[in-house]
Amino acid sequence: MQNLNFHPSGRHFLQIPGPSPVPDRILRAISFPTIDHRGPEFGALGRQVLSGIGKIFKTQHPVVIYPSSGTGAWEAALVNTLSPGDAVLMYETGHFASLWKKMAERLGLEPEFLGLAGMEGWRHGVQADAIERRLKADGGHRIKAVCVVHNETSTGVTSDIAAVRRAIDAAKHPALFMVDTISGLASADYRHDEWGVDVTVSGSQKGLMLPPGISFNALSPKALAASKTAKLPKAFWAWDEIVEMNRNGYWPYTPSTNLLYGLAESIDMILEEGLDDVFARHQRLGEACRQAVRAWGFEIQCADEAFHSPVLTGVMMPEGVDADAVRRAIYEHFNMSLGAGLGKVKGRMFRIGHLGDCNDLTLMATLSGCEMGLQMAGAPVRGSGVRAAIEYLQSTARPVARHPAL
Repeated sequence: MQNLNFHPSGRHFLQIPGPSPVPDRILRAISFPTIDHRGPEFGALGRQVLSGIGKIFKTQHPVVIYPSSGTGAWEAALVNTLSPGDAVLMYETGHFASLWKKMAERLGLEPEFLGLAGMEGWRHGVQADAIERRLKADGGHRIKAVCVVHNETSTGVTSDIAAVRRAIDAAKHPALFMVDTISGLASADYRHDEWGVDVTVSGSQKGLMLPPGISFNALSPKALAASKTAKLPKAFWAWDEIVEMNRNGYWPYTPSTNLLYGLAESIDMILEEGLDDVFARHQRLGEACRQAVRAWGFEIQCADEAFHSPVLTGVMMPEGVDADAVRRAIYEHFNMSLGAGLGKVKGRMFRIGHLGDCNDLTLMATLSGCEMGLQMAGAPVRGSGVRAAIEYLQSTARPVARHPAL
C-alpha cells in the first residue's frame, strides 16, 4: 500500500473554515470502546447528548441527530416538510446557499433565488427587506418555505437571522423558516427558539470541533406539524421514528456511537467555557484577523462590516495574484491549510478559519504563515498584518489560564 504519511515534523495547521481541528479531549472520548447501541449504557449517552445539544441550539424542542454530513441534514429539512412542486424562497449569499438551491431543484421543488446581482451577492448578507417584499407579493401563499444560510462558509458573511424572522412576520406569511447554520453553530450567536426558526440545519465538524459525520435538524412544533402532511419521499431522513425513539435515548438505526461520545465531550467543553464567552472569543479573533488583512492592504470578501463572520475571514487577492498559488506556497513551506475560493470566487480569494479550538496563539501562528506565504508568492503586502493583530490582541487581552492554586 502507498505510504501516505507525508506530513513533516510539528503539528499541521488546519486553518480552513471546517473541518476544524479536533481537540485531544474529544479525540480521547471518541476512542472509548464501542458499545451496544441497544443497551442501557447507550441509552444514557443518547439522552445526555440530546439534552445537551438543545442547549447549544437554544431550543426546548427536539433536535434530530443523523449519522451524516450536513448535506444530509439539508435534505432532511426539505423532505420532511415539503411536497413535490412546492415553491421555496432561497437567498444567494454564496456557494453553499447555491448548493442548497440545487438540492431543492433535484428533489422536485421549485426554488426561487433572491439576492444581489453578480459578485455583490457574494459580499453581503441576506437582505431581509427583499424577503419581506417578495412574501408580501405572494398573496396566494404559494411559497411554502424561506431558506437562508446563517454563516456562509464560502464568503465569510454572517446574516441577521432575527431580521429575516421579523421580515416574514411583517409580511404576515405562513411560510416555514429554515436556516443553515452548519458553520455558525457554537461559534456565532444562534437562537433557534427565540428567532422563530422552524428547521435549523447544522453539522459536527465546525464549531462543535468534531470530525465530519454527524448532522442535525433542530425542529419547531410548526415544522413537526408540517411533516405530517409533507409528501416528498423519505425513509432514512424521516423525523417521526427518530423523535419517538429519541425519547428513551435510542435511534431507529445504528447511530455514530463513537462520534456521540465525542459530541458529549464537545458539549461539556462549550458549556464549561460558557456559550457567551465562546461567541465573544470568536468575535475577538475574527476582528484580529480582519485587522491583519487590512494592514496587508487587501480587501475582505465580506463588504459589509455588520455581516463580518466570527468564524472565518475571506481574503481577496488583487488583480494578477492567484489566490490558489498563495495557498499552495503556504501549504508547501509552512505545513498550513487555508480554505480555497469556491464557485464564483475560485482563485480570487482564500479563507482563513478561526473557529472551534482556536485561541490567540493559534491565530498568530496562522497569520504569520499567511504573511510569509503572501510575500513569497509575490503578493503586494503593504504592511505587517502580524503586528496589527498583535496590537489588537494585546489591547483586548484578559487572563484565560485558570489554576486552582492561583
